[in-house]
Amino acid sequence: MVTDEAPAASGRIVLLTVSHRVAPGLLSWPAWQTLRAADRVLCADGGHPLLPYLREAGVTVEAGTPAPTAQDLVDACAGGRTVVVIPSTGGDADGEGAGEGTGDGALTDGLARLAGSGRVRMPDLELLPGSYDLPGARLLDLVHVMDRIRRECPWSSVQTHKGLAKYGIEEAYELVEAIEDGDGDELREELGDVLLQVVFHARIAQDGLDEENEPFSIDDVAATIVEKLIHRHPHVFGDETAKTPEDVKAHWLRTKAAEKQRDSVTDGVPLGQPGLALASKLAGRVRTAGLDVELPTGDGIGYDLLAMAVQAEAAGVDPETALRAAARTYRDAIRTTEAGGGATE
Repeated sequence: MVTDEAPAASGRIVLLTVSHRVAPGLLSWPAWQTLRAADRVLCADGGHPLLPYLREAGVTVEAGTPAPTAQDLVDACAGGRTVVVIPSTGGDADGEGAGEGTGDGALTDGLARLAGSGRVRMPDLELLPGSYDLPGARLLDLVHVMDRIRRECPWSSVQTHKGLAKYGIEEAYELVEAIEDGDGDELREELGDVLLQVVFHARIAQDGLDEENEPFSIDDVAATIVEKLIHRHPHVFGDETAKTPEDVKAHWLRTKAAEKQRDSVTDGVPLGQPGLALASKLAGRVRTAGLDVELPTGDGIGYDLLAMAVQAEAAGVDPETALRAAARTYRDAIRTTEAGGGATE
């Protein structure tokens, strides 16, 4: 007697991915539903940070056992069962693409080979994101990497704020150059170099080696600027309104004046900046404050440059940027002359 029997269900393999940049236990609702309904939950990593939260939620996890092979998983799904695999988070974040929570590639490769062989009836295979990186999550990787470098690198471990100061200046100038060049790839790289200086200095401060100042961390740095931004944008986070960029600038200046309690409009202007930028900044402070200050007069090119910088600022032109643009044109002219054989010995 011949009977038509439905083929046995092939089951379901679920690879649950999680981000090490998100607190363990903060899983998506589909992830929790799948975990609670699964016939088996496997995790070869006995120290996986997610395990305590799963156990607390009543999810039985077979942890700390040898990693299953592709064939093991196919066999475990026989009869239509669902098996959830929690791969390693790879969470050192020390290498390219590390920490993405995709697990051991050998397992997925093995499943692909079985499926391609045509000899095995494969279970359904699903990649289920259990948690997602929020915007800015890779900054956590930067902090982690910087911590390790500070501990283990002979050069980085002995650096000080003063020793690194020159690099901050150099990186700032290279950032400006990238902006002027309009090269997006270069801009991204130079922004990273500037960000490194911030994280490096914060890590040094965290060590508390400066006896004159209290230690602080990168979180303290971020908290300070967040508080400042919120306070200085009452038109965004408060009840005030600002309809034009000029309104925003007026809010900003009033708030800064109240915060700093400065005795002079020149307070807070760094005298170490380039001369044209310094002159322009002072002129801007004078104009914004409505002061009637006559330019000092004297002999020499310095006073001429001062007058030109003030004139440029009044016209809404950054004299430093304008001079750099002219200098770049001059550089191009020099190269053109050199290429044409016009250079002299």
